[in-house]
Amino acid sequence: MNTAGHSEATARRGLELTPFRGLRYDPDRVGSLAAVTSPPYDVVVRPDGLHHLQDADPHNIVRLILPQAPTPDARNEQASDTLRRWLSEGVLTTDAEPGLYVYEQRDGGGMLQRGIIGALRVSDPSEGVVLPHEDVMPHVVADRAALMRATSANLEPLLLTYRGNGSTASATEVVERMADGPPLLATTTEDGFSHRLWSITDPADLARVQSDLADHQALIADGHHRWATYRRLRTEHPSPSPWDYGLVLLVDTARYPLRVRAIHRLLHGLPVADALAAVEGLFRIRHLDTPLPEALETLADAACAGNAFLLAGDGAFHLLDLPDPDLLARTIPADRPAAWRTLDATVLHATLLDHVWHIPEDSPAHIAYIHDTAATVEKAERDGGTAVLMHPVREEVVRDLARQGVTMPRKSTSFGPKPASGLVLRALEP
Repeated sequence: MNTAGHSEATARRGLELTPFRGLRYDPDRVGSLAAVTSPPYDVVVRPDGLHHLQDADPHNIVRLILPQAPTPDARNEQASDTLRRWLSEGVLTTDAEPGLYVYEQRDGGGMLQRGIIGALRVSDPSEGVVLPHEDVMPHVVADRAALMRATSANLEPLLLTYRGNGSTASATEVVERMADGPPLLATTTEDGFSHRLWSITDPADLARVQSDLADHQALIADGHHRWATYRRLRTEHPSPSPWDYGLVLLVDTARYPLRVRAIHRLLHGLPVADALAAVEGLFRIRHLDTPLPEALETLADAACAGNAFLLAGDGAFHLLDLPDPDLLARTIPADRPAAWRTLDATVLHATLLDHVWHIPEDSPAHIAYIHDTAATVEKAERDGGTAVLMHPVREEVVRDLARQGVTMPRKSTSFGPKPASGLVLRALEP
């Protein structure tokens, strides 16, 4: 590492990204690289998606990020044992020299995203370096922390974004030049995305990237719970230590804009009929006799004019919009910026979940957060619950609130494409 550049980055206290020796699958020891990857742990639709991934290959990364056993301790012990076994068997191998990794995702529709994977210095929100925009659920942080303690590894990168200085920026130049060369790995997953990975090991290139990033702050696009886990575990280990850093993917959204999608809610034990009866007279209710794509278009049109939600689970779709202004005034905290008070997620949590339906937002027994729209509807219909479908928030709104230090309600946004888990891991201890 360039010592002068490292010292300068530390002094500026911007993004401090450091090289590491990545753990990667040996292609000769697994069926295929595509068969051992997974979406991030919180995007896997359980149990169907989990079983599908487990069956895809005996070494699929889901066996580490979502181990299956009767108790939490048993799950974490199983993940630790599995990781040690894969290392001893050579299924996972350590790269010969430390580097930062250029990661590319491309789909069949022309979408291209490139970023840099590295070990980022963990910082608190008060430092203004890494900006969270959502609150976290303590039980999820505790679960992820226990898994990381057991495995002593960062098993999947978080997705962070920053706004770069254009195509002439040093980090951009290095990324684009690396992408012109032969990759370390290339694979296409069953969702149609192609993935390529390169390693930056040249000291001069590393110094250019680090110096450039030291001038920037980042927004957490995906991985708030894992970032909170990094922060918790850092306090448990005397500094300096590898736990001062956490595995991230940094994407310059000035060059590669992310897609922003909604995260939907599945309300267990609340039939659609009961949900609608409770909001009668508080929201306008329109029953839609249309397929899901058309219902989502109607939701998008309504969301342009104000708060709107789509309920499903009884074989039909029901649009809620035009909430009673007096109801909003009574239920939404007035001590936040207007941009926060008018968010659909704010109205959902403060007004509908808390006041109307009386559903605790942090109870897995009562509510699930699902990224896939069709899967949310299907699970609601199968289980007799209510799916609440959301319209996505614009990235500019998210970034503006984060810079004000205002967090959004939990699971308000889904940025993507998310990095595939299983392409590169980071060991924290030998």
